[in-house]
Order: sequence, then structure tokens, then C-alpha cells
Amino acid sequence: MDEIIRDQLNRPLHDLRISVTDRCNFRCSYCMPAEVFGPDYAFLPKDQVLSFEEIERLANIFARLGVKKIRLTGGEPLLRQNLQDLIRKLVNINGITDIGLTTNGVFLSKYAESLYQAGLRRLNISLDALNDEVFKALNGRGVSSKIVLKGIDAALKAGFHIKINMVVQKGVNDQEIIPMARYFREKGVTLRFIEFMDVGNSNGWNFERVIPKKEIYHMLSQEFDLEPVDEAYFGEVAKRYKYKDKQAEIGFITSVSESFCTSCTRARISADGKLYTCLFAGKGFDLKSMLRNKSTNEFIQSQIISIWNHRNDRYSDERMSNGNAKKNKIEMSYIGG
Repeated sequence: MDEIIRDQLNRPLHDLRISVTDRCNFRCSYCMPAEVFGPDYAFLPKDQVLSFEEIERLANIFARLGVKKIRLTGGEPLLRQNLQDLIRKLVNINGITDIGLTTNGVFLSKYAESLYQAGLRRLNISLDALNDEVFKALNGRGVSSKIVLKGIDAALKAGFHIKINMVVQKGVNDQEIIPMARYFREKGVTLRFIEFMDVGNSNGWNFERVIPKKEIYHMLSQEFDLEPVDEAYFGEVAKRYKYKDKQAEIGFITSVSESFCTSCTRARISADGKLYTCLFAGKGFDLKSMLRNKSTNEFIQSQIISIWNHRNDRYSDERMSNGNAKKNKIEMSYIGG
């Protein structure tokens, strides 16, 4: 690592999310609602998506600037063909100590073993309900929760460390909080409850549909004995608890009720090579053009340093202070979660 860079709020750059595709096989209302992302929606043409070689090159540059963790996202990243080839490239980058992947789990029964053999060890799997009818309605494609559960079992068998992500919406799937906790507690798998966020412009977000962490915790504590777990590192997003009688943990992603902007160390690269300094950003910085205009690594690195040095994003803090959600944010399917 050449240097550690910091932004206007003294936050270092440690985490990089890389979207490998803007396509997804689900149409979840909080991410890619079907009425917006319909049959005629124009996704990125193949030549506008970063190649594996371009992603590897950027990852090497970011590693020199202090990035330790890379998470591959989408859309649904397992729609990208031969993703294991990219993972083999990334696991060999000096300085990168943690590579993960976020997926809806549908293709894990097919790909879990090959992903593990390529060197991937961590998976975040999105699952918003166990109940089949609720889940089918949520994913917008009528896909059964049993398919995802089968994929989770395949990933556990392959040896993956897994976290399950559940986006909770009041009046939509809040009745699934306790069943989900029971199920994954017995599995010994970490379950994280994510407050419904106003990512993008098309998910119909409002405060009334948010169930804050305190309410979810109260529900859980009526049935389970929980104790807090210390923060593992600076910038850890989840507020973590463990069951006193089990090894499994639960976590809360509280970007609405208890924002964590002051410790955010994450940058995001979209599938078409734009750098975003916040999940709620309205614009990105075009790195793909630099890659394809034959800019040197040193030049690209200097541009990234400048972008990060000028970063002052704190959207969730501002949303809490003024109660308003701004418009014209990039869609989550474009840059991942």
C-alpha cells in the first residue's frame, strides 16, 4: 500500500463495492420495481460494461490506496458469465484481505462450489421472507423461497461464511421477522435486518414504511436472549448481537434511524465504470474513459485520490436532520447495495 487517503470528514478508504452487471432476475420493489424495469427497459450494452481485466486493474489501484475489502454486487452478479474467473484475479491482489459477493441466492445451487474453488469465501444473501407467497410477491418474479433456501444450503455445504440480508418494510414483510430469526438461529447463520432505505428514485420510499432497529430489537427480545457484540473494525456497518445460547448473530443496518455516515469508508464502482462516493449519490466519476483512453495507473490513481479527498457525503445524516429524501439518486441496481 502506497498511502492511506482521507476525505473531508477524515474517513479513510477501506471498502470497495464493484457492480459487475446492472441486470437482475428479480424485480424487488425496493430496488428494481417491475413497473420501471419492464421488458423494454434498456440495460447497459455489453461493450459499456467493465471487463474483468479492467476491474482487476482498478482493484489493484484501489488496493494501493488502502482498500482492504472488495464486495462484488449487481444487479445480480451471478448473471455475469464466468464470474469465478474474476474472483481468481482479485484474490491474488496484494493488500486485499476480504472478498465477498452479494447475491439473491437463486443460482447458488449451481455455482457455490465453483465460486468457493475460485477463492471466494464470503456471501451476503438477500432473503426478505420465508413464507412462499410473501416472498414470491416481494421478488416480483414468483420465485419460491425454497430455491433460495436450497442455494443457502449448497453454499453452507461448500464452506462459505454467510450473512442473510432481510429488508424490512412495515405492512409488507414485518410478520416474517421472528420466523426468519428462528430459522437462521437454528442454522447458526447470521441474519441482518436492513431498514427500508430511500435508495434511487423509484422504490416508493417513505418514513411510514420504515421499521426502525429499536422496534425490531424489541420484537426479537420478547422471544430471544440477546447480548451486544463489540464492533469488529472502524466503519463496520452492522450493529451486532448474539444469541446467548447459540453461536449465531443478528445485525441491524440502521441507515435511516441511526445513520453511520461519520464512519463510512466505502466507495462504489458501477457496472459501466463510474466511481460513486455514496450509496445515495446523484452522479459518478467516469473511470472507464480513463481506462480506455490509455491513461496510466498513476494518473487514474491521482484522480481517485482527488475525488476521495474532496468527498463530504453524509446523506443519511442530512436526511435525519431535515426529514427530507432528495431526488435524482442513482438506482441501487446500478451500483449494488
